[in-house]
Amino acid sequence: MDNQTNVLLEKYIENNLFGKLIGMDFEIVSEGNVNYYLTISQNHLATPHAAHGGVISSLVDGALGVAGLSCVYKENKVVSTIEYKINFLSPAHLNDKLVAKAKVEQKGNRILIISCEVYCVNKKNSLLAKALGTFNAYSAEKAGY
Repeated sequence: MDNQTNVLLEKYIENNLFGKLIGMDFEIVSEGNVNYYLTISQNHLATPHAAHGGVISSLVDGALGVAGLSCVYKENKVVSTIEYKINFLSPAHLNDKLVAKAKVEQKGNRILIISCEVYCVNKKNSLLAKALGTFNAYSAEKAGY
């Protein structure tokens, strides 16, 4: 990673208090390719057994966003969500270890199309959700960085 990557990512990590609150973490595998991690805790449950869909949605949104960020930081840009669609295929349960794998499918000057799949690592990498998002790339200064 070059210095510009470190600066924008450090600022993103520092300011993403919601991600810290729910326990998310990530790694950039390569430019436009990100893994986001979350272990389902008691605080994530909507029923005695299943996680709230909003937790999975938050994991997906984070993965989509950082995948986009990893493609535009060299232009001193960040990204914001325009929209995304998610399909829930199977529930997540207490202590499930999730990985959201996001990939930039198409990058324009301002618009990025990014896909994501969420897997449960401790259940033979079973597929839990799929998503497709549209993101806006804009000046990091405009975002306060």
